[in-house]
Amino acid sequence: MPRITRHRVHLARISRRGATPARTRQALRTRAVRFAAAGAALAAGLALAACGSSGGSSPLQPKASKGTVVVGSANFPEDEVLAEIYSLALQAKGVHVTEKFNIGSREVYYPEVVKGAISIIPEYNGALLTTSVNPKSTAASTSQVNAALRAELPKSVEILNSSSAQDKDSVTVTQAFATKHHITSIAQLKPYAKSMLIGAAPEFKTREAGLVGLRKDYGLTFKGFVPTDESGPVAIRDLQTGKIQAADIFTTTPQIKQLHFLALADPKFVFAAQNVTPLVYKKAMTSTIVDTLNAISAKLTTAGLLEMNRELSIEHQDYSTVATNWLKSVGLMK
Repeated sequence: MPRITRHRVHLARISRRGATPARTRQALRTRAVRFAAAGAALAAGLALAACGSSGGSSPLQPKASKGTVVVGSANFPEDEVLAEIYSLALQAKGVHVTEKFNIGSREVYYPEVVKGAISIIPEYNGALLTTSVNPKSTAASTSQVNAALRAELPKSVEILNSSSAQDKDSVTVTQAFATKHHITSIAQLKPYAKSMLIGAAPEFKTREAGLVGLRKDYGLTFKGFVPTDESGPVAIRDLQTGKIQAADIFTTTPQIKQLHFLALADPKFVFAAQNVTPLVYKKAMTSTIVDTLNAISAKLTTAGLLEMNRELSIEHQDYSTVATNWLKSVGLMK
């Protein structure tokens, strides 16, 4: 049975964007509690898989060693639970995994992947492209962003299949507002924008991925702009109370589900794609590793990631429980 080695590096928390202010999210809980729970859940899961081998094979049933990797994560909860999913799935496939979670910003972990000190990390394709690979890129859709990454990443690394899950900026409204006006897309806001206040971080007012792009691509001119925080408690409170009628809120912010908000579709990609995508060191890859990570990407959705964030930050579940439950829910673990 593969052995797991755990390391934790504690640095200041940052957002997936790297250069922009950190998100307001629940602080990471006590590491010791998380390690104990993760170890117990993993041991129980692997024991059950081993005991059930005669009655039918699990998609992630432990097998002989299929490689050795270091799975890393950035230092915010969403990325760490994604790394936990990768780690548990790979171990169940017989891969020897060393975890280096909670490393820090992309500026810290990206060079480690390029040189092979980290083998696998959950990335956000748009942010990876514009912060570390080509800051001048104008690629916006998932296919455009991934094509640019495949063409421009250093030769030692590659991206595997992207999931449909995206953690990105969005124009978010209340479900009540959306239902009343039959709105599911930003494009449908045009008749109402002139009577709406929109809230976001101050820089949103002058960004292409903000009011400038919304006006240029969708023809939206809002009644006014209310400076708030970046997808944080102020923006959420102001939208909930009706002080504003729309807000820039990240699509996997748990309050979207908790408070019955709706992140509107963005068919013109004012906000560039931010698909969860494994970034890997090529020499560490085996067919087992690639197939396992691609299977995860095929099942991972924005709604699923939103629910995991809710379980972490609102229900205060530990990372291993959330990761294990998700793997079971999509049929990747018994």
